[in-house]
Amino acid sequence: MTDTNITTPALTADPEVAAATAQFLTPVVHKMQALVVNGKQAHWNVRGSNFIAIHELLDSVVEHAQEYADTAAERIVALGLPIDSRVSAVAEKTTTAVPAGFAQWRDEIRAIVSDIDAALVDLQAAIDGLDEVDLSSQDVAIEIKRGVDKDRWFLLAHLAE
Repeated sequence: MTDTNITTPALTADPEVAAATAQFLTPVVHKMQALVVNGKQAHWNVRGSNFIAIHELLDSVVEHAQEYADTAAERIVALGLPIDSRVSAVAEKTTTAVPAGFAQWRDEIRAIVSDIDAALVDLQAAIDGLDEVDLSSQDVAIEIKRGVDKDRWFLLAHLAE
């Protein structure tokens, strides 16, 4: 039996606006999805005297990153374009400072902050680039950046002397 229910998405926006939005928000989706995976890696393997606080904080960072990835991806799809955030696509486009095994809490925080800093570069590029393209999409990037900045602050507060 042949599947006759083929859905072809229609662009809901100007094709150039949709393509530009995808160009700026796709790296954000990839970085946020990577933060989800790498944040969980750090969460499971964190060690040291500050374990419980960092373990629980990393869960919060992961939850937020998943929400941000979803928000950015849904904006792209709402404009009529697909998003590829399969693990292979995310791995191809991102790197991480998070170690593969156990690590002391200070090292895990530094690694996650490094990953966040890489995401912030893409977020700022999206904010700057979308200013002339699509203000609604720029709002998405601004809101995500606001939340990522806050998570970064919470993490860095643990390293303050």
